[in-house]
Amino acid sequence: MKFALFFGCTIPARLSQYESSARAILGKLDVGLVDIREFNCCGYPLRNINFKAFVLLSARNLALAEKEHLNIMTLCQCCFGSLKKANHLLKEDRSIRKEVNSILKREGLKYEGEIEVRHLLQILYHEVGVESIQGKIEKRYEGLKIAAHYGCHVLRPSQIMQFDNPVSPTLFDQLVGVTGAESIYWSTKLDCCGAPLWGINDELSIDLTKKKLEDGKQSGADYLCVACPYCQIQFDTVQKMILVKQGGNHHLPSILYPQLLGLCMGIDREILGLNINQVPIKGIEDFLSHGKRQRGAGSPEQRKKVRRKGAEEERGEGAIGQ
Repeated sequence: MKFALFFGCTIPARLSQYESSARAILGKLDVGLVDIREFNCCGYPLRNINFKAFVLLSARNLALAEKEHLNIMTLCQCCFGSLKKANHLLKEDRSIRKEVNSILKREGLKYEGEIEVRHLLQILYHEVGVESIQGKIEKRYEGLKIAAHYGCHVLRPSQIMQFDNPVSPTLFDQLVGVTGAESIYWSTKLDCCGAPLWGINDELSIDLTKKKLEDGKQSGADYLCVACPYCQIQFDTVQKMILVKQGGNHHLPSILYPQLLGLCMGIDREILGLNINQVPIKGIEDFLSHGKRQRGAGSPEQRKKVRRKGAEEERGEGAIGQ
């Protein structure tokens, strides 16, 4: 099993822990990764400005992967949505493909529509499989409640994304469940994180983010879990800004799924980049069934109390300068 790994622009520049943690878990699961240095932007920033330029940028990436006879794996949902949309257009509309190929020809490239685009979560669930992942688990979470955030681009438009049921998805929840954590119900689970509005209407963006953080916390979550760099930046970096400027009682740390799974696989926390997250997440290790703090902590009830206290301290005052 081998894929052309597409990081896009945001992850290398702003979220290196997503790359390092994803590479680490995929290595443990024997998923082969090929880096294509010639990859360019997926085209997402131009999608509503110059549609042909957007399609051309995505098409060039698709052509580069097709040249290597590899399907593409993305970690970013915006990249996933862009590449899936362009791939759909190029496969369905011969006139667009002909026009794009006339430009790609200048670089000796051509796209025939022979490859597919997959998101990391799809590959873990469908290609690797839940049972195979469970076989790599060394430690499981106990008593940990996770609010799984799906994100918008991975679900809609559903006829093109083909990720999961857009109204009642379960794929991400099941992957969270593999770790032993409980994926809770929360009413704003499928709502936007607010990231698309950041830089355009910051006040509205923050309102959307705060609404989700408050709902997740009130629903009993200890942590948010995401699989998109933009959602993670919104729930991590922007949440830190909100807490520093406004304070409040909506503190809910966000962890990337490869970080969540990687701890269960026994991968080193430095490789997973736990310390790089802006809102501290180190308390999540207290929920691991064989974590250092759990050993010798007394009865199951006492251990549960210790873990809960750790999470409360991480969410509480003073953690990031409230």
